[in-house]
Amino acid sequence: MAKRDYYEVLGVARGATVEEIKKAYRKLALQWHPDRNPDNKTEAEAKFKEATEAYEVLHDPQQRARYDQFGHVPSGSGGFGGEGAFEDLFGGGRSRSRGGSGVGSRGDDLQVRLPLTLEEIATGVEKKIRVTHMKKCETCNGRGGQGESVCPQCQGRGQVRRVQQTVFGQFVNVSACPRCEGEGHIVAQPCKSCGGDGRKSASDTVSVKVPAGVAAGNYIPLRGLGDAGVRGGTAGDLVVLIEEKTHDLYERHGDDLALDLPVSFSVMALGGKAEAPLLGGGRTVVDVPAGTPSGHVARVKGKGLPGLRGGRGDLHVRLRVWVPTRLSGDDKKLLEELRKSDGQQAPPPSRSLFDRVRDAFGG
Repeated sequence: MAKRDYYEVLGVARGATVEEIKKAYRKLALQWHPDRNPDNKTEAEAKFKEATEAYEVLHDPQQRARYDQFGHVPSGSGGFGGEGAFEDLFGGGRSRSRGGSGVGSRGDDLQVRLPLTLEEIATGVEKKIRVTHMKKCETCNGRGGQGESVCPQCQGRGQVRRVQQTVFGQFVNVSACPRCEGEGHIVAQPCKSCGGDGRKSASDTVSVKVPAGVAAGNYIPLRGLGDAGVRGGTAGDLVVLIEEKTHDLYERHGDDLALDLPVSFSVMALGGKAEAPLLGGGRTVVDVPAGTPSGHVARVKGKGLPGLRGGRGDLHVRLRVWVPTRLSGDDKKLLEELRKSDGQQAPPPSRSLFDRVRDAFGG
């Protein structure tokens, strides 16, 4: 499916200012954030990602200029992803022409996945990532060799034109120059270390700072840490995609956390207090009113996760009746007496419990 125009996605004019683009994106990000659309999460995630992609391109002057000129660039080209103008204009062959400027083509963007625990998300963390990418060749300093000159076949344009005469008229096909591979320049003596490409594969350790409150699907762009450009071209970006590890105890709902807390029947029936563990250590006391049903959700304000834009979520504690599997003789006698009591007959089935749980989580 063809991608929508980025200006159309954000609902702004092609001459919109950076501030207008930011304002439009903030509005859409709030409207389509998956946490705000639990009943339509699939569509929300798609629209949220579409708006984010459009913003990433249009708020950056360099990427916006390329987009205004060429539209959507094919995926893996170091551009915006998707199919578009290069295929339409050049018959599927991507031109990397330097146009006589002496600057090579931009390197590809790379993506790495970074799984994080809830504890790391709660505090923020700095991670070391091992990345294999194309780096500038040190032997030729990224130039690809010696004796650089304008390609004689394409005259530095990086493209060749072939004209065919058909019954429908003249047909012009434009494709990347086979002699210079779209670079517009050639080197008389290619570098033996890199084969004339101006770059070599290498592995590096990259440090990335992750702010507190990120969520799965968020990403952090590291400018210039992708693949180096061919023959001195600008390096692409390294995009760090956030993933979230499943926690043994807590569920995440936006900035809120939830957990099940086993509580004895006597405390649920007579009332009392229960202690719930907090993420990262420590405990909090939860009041249990007399006659609390199993499944009741108690909210502890401010004990959830920090938000990316400030504030903090809550901790939702679901109280579950704990049933002992081993009973002493005295315990059995007490429970037998309780079972014989007239006030211990169970009520008929009801949906009220599920309604309370649903209302507690807003949906």
